[in-house]
Amino acid sequence: MEWGSLQNFIDMGGYGLYVWGSYLVTLFAIAIEIFSLREK
Repeated sequence: MEWGSLQNFIDMGGYGLYVWGSYLVTLFAIAIEIFSLREK
C-alpha cells in the first residue's frame, strides 16, 4: 500500500482505530505479563 501522508497512515483506510487499538491492548497485555512475572 502507498500512504500519501502520515494522517493517511494513522487512519489506515478507516480502520485505524481498530488497528491501533489492537496494538495498544496487546502491548498493555504484554506489559502486565512482564510485570507479573517480575513480582514473583
